[in-house]
Amino acid sequence: MVSLLPAINSQRTSICFSLTSSSAPSIPRPAVILPGLGNNTGDYEGLVATLKEGYNVPCVVARVSRFDWLRNASGLVDPNYWKGTLQPSPVLDWYLKRVEKAISDAKLLCTDENKGVSLIGHSAGGWLARVYMHKFGFSDISLLLTLGCPHLPPPKGVQGVIDQTRGLLDYVAMNCPPAVYTPELRYVCIAGRYIQGARLTGGSNSPPDEHTSGDTNSDGDHSLPNEGNSKNVPTGPTFQARFVGQGYKQVCGKPDVWGDGVVPEMAAHLEGALNISLEGVYHSPVGSDDHTRPWFGSPSVVDKWAHHLLN
Repeated sequence: MVSLLPAINSQRTSICFSLTSSSAPSIPRPAVILPGLGNNTGDYEGLVATLKEGYNVPCVVARVSRFDWLRNASGLVDPNYWKGTLQPSPVLDWYLKRVEKAISDAKLLCTDENKGVSLIGHSAGGWLARVYMHKFGFSDISLLLTLGCPHLPPPKGVQGVIDQTRGLLDYVAMNCPPAVYTPELRYVCIAGRYIQGARLTGGSNSPPDEHTSGDTNSDGDHSLPNEGNSKNVPTGPTFQARFVGQGYKQVCGKPDVWGDGVVPEMAAHLEGALNISLEGVYHSPVGSDDHTRPWFGSPSVVDKWAHHLLN
């Protein structure tokens, strides 16, 4: 059984979990993994194996190839693309059909029809899951767990920021149901804190905010404060931090924030969801290493969130 002790503030809902023994082990819901932009089905083989072998969670990965993402280029002929008011249909209908097929296959693995399935949306697969739930309903879904997903549209009017989704995230924010954490449907949003970005020019980063120093999140992961250098030797941001910061800026409007190397931490959380941040976690399976650069699907990281699939 799982004991929930909620602590709620105006920004997010944090829940601490206390695991105790149960008289009978629960049978996990099947999970459907939704690939992120540019990823293919094969990128998630390691995650599928970890969930099956370590937690007995059967998985279905939506069938997506890297070539499939070129279909999105059809949006270039839509005037709304150039206006920044693009909508998911018809440009992303191909992806939503793959989600529908994967959910249908996963339901065949259900041992209890009343449990539904878990959706695991990586990167853009997280907000595409929300689009699917908006268009097709969520009666078959018990959990949406997102990994490094840019949920929030970029701010308007910030110099140098161009909405890379051309309005798709505005559509999600305005039309998709709000995140909830209820017995019937739970949203769990997981962000990574792999590297802090930096401004393109200038010296050290701005003073740390609530996301950059000394936080303890709902999964017990700690962000250690910067103790500084006793000799006060000035150090400037690295080229990597400046480069990553420009990517963060396109997503959230700020370069000098923490994130997983692609998606800023602040953009990967949703109001109303259970929001979790994990230290040292990289964004993508491509370019990751389970030991030196673990991503959300590395075994040591999965161990920090897999219990949400088992409850």
